[in-house]
Amino acid sequence: MVDTQTPEKLADKPPVTVGLFVTCLVDLFRPRVGFAAVELLERAGCQVAVPKAQTCCGQPAYNSGDNGHARAVAATLLDAFDGFDYVVAPSGSCAGMIRDHIPELFADDPVLADRAVALGRKTYELTSFLVDVMGMPTAIASYQGTVTYHDSCSGLRELGVKDQPRRLLKGVDGLTLTELPSAEICCGFGGTFCVKYPDISNKMVSEKTAAIADTGADTLLAGDLGCLLNMAGKMSRESRPIRAFHVAEILAGMGDGPAIGEAGEDLSAFPDGQEG
Repeated sequence: MVDTQTPEKLADKPPVTVGLFVTCLVDLFRPRVGFAAVELLERAGCQVAVPKAQTCCGQPAYNSGDNGHARAVAATLLDAFDGFDYVVAPSGSCAGMIRDHIPELFADDPVLADRAVALGRKTYELTSFLVDVMGMPTAIASYQGTVTYHDSCSGLRELGVKDQPRRLLKGVDGLTLTELPSAEICCGFGGTFCVKYPDISNKMVSEKTAAIADTGADTLLAGDLGCLLNMAGKMSRESRPIRAFHVAEILAGMGDGPAIGEAGEDLSAFPDGQEG
């Protein structure tokens, strides 16, 4: 959505307010992705806050059939993100949970049903929000390397995230994108799937990492940290010299830092200074 008003009229408009849903994996394993998301959203002209009260989206419990605990966890988000114009997550999986499945959890709740639907309607995956809502044509950054891109299942199938990250990557100076033939095939992570069916999961990720290596790319990108941790871990065990980053890190110009799993990776929690 591109605003066609004159610059003078745009200057009079209040900034779009965004509540960043950090996600559990980003908070615990890769805080840099959260910082990158804030950077990109602010570049797009958004006023960003990270509500301290946010917790998990409830997806692990939901996927395990424990709707009671999923509702209890998800209910905290209704208050945490109340008052924002939009909620944005650097994860198609979590955004899909909030957008599509939290409303299902509260469908028979006369008090919270409408609030859950409202929360879902204003929730977006990061690259989709930047392109489809804010009209960002491309990203201004640099990265010297050949990358390939994995389409995470939830973002692709639930939210239609496909072209948006690729469009943004076109503006990254020095970056060459080599398409992965199996880009739309699951990496085998699937949240609780890899725990319940480890042998199947390992077979799937082995086929995925072989396909990644066959592209000749030196860097793997994706929009979901769960998938990236799975693939990066497998590539490390296979001694494949391929780096892995969340797409937000490259778009925000943070590709000069350590890749996922490399020495020097900062695992500190998201700082209080970014609270809403």
